[in-house]
Parts: sequence; structure tokens; C-alpha cells
Amino acid sequence: MEQQKLNSTIVYVLAILGLLCCCFGGLGFIFAGIAFFIANSKLNAAKLNPENYEPASVKAMNTAKIVALVILLINLLYLVMTIYRISTVGWDELMQQSQEMMEQMQNN
Repeated sequence: MEQQKLNSTIVYVLAILGLLCCCFGGLGFIFAGIAFFIANSKLNAAKLNPENYEPASVKAMNTAKIVALVILLINLLYLVMTIYRISTVGWDELMQQSQEMMEQMQNN
């Protein structure tokens, strides 16, 4: 029987999208969480029938799972930090600070 390959490309793409969306207050946890879930489910299927999957592709999927997990943790930490800043400083003060920073950049 021919062994199947696990395609880790979609996991990497979703994880990178999650990293890029980290700039939006940590909302990239959605993409990174989906990537982690996909990688985890594929690896669980490979653990049930290891003879059906190529060992190299299982190893690549495990690496993709680790990348997705790291990006997920980064996003969750940034999301917690954003929520904390909004709750302590307030939304209006954050917007005023960002507007002042934009004006300083434009003046330079």
C-alpha cells in the first residue's frame, strides 16, 4: 500500500496569516488556532495508523504544529495585553496617544 503524505502547507499559511494579524490587537489567534487545530487533528489521524503515512511528512506536520502553537501563544499574549491596556488606560486615551504619535511622525 502506498503511504500518504501530510500536507503541512495550509498550516504554515494560516500560521503566518495569524502572525501578520497579530498587529491588530492579537486577533491573529483565530488563524493560528485554526492552524493548530488542523495540524493536531492530522497528527492524531497519523498516530492511529502510522503505517499509512510517510514519516517525513509526519515530522513536517509536527514542526508546523509547533510553529502554529508559538504564533498562537504570541497572539494570545498580545490580545491579553491589548485588553489590559484598554481596561486600564481607556479606549479614548489610547486613540489620543496613537493620534499624537501619527502627528509626530508626520512632522518629522
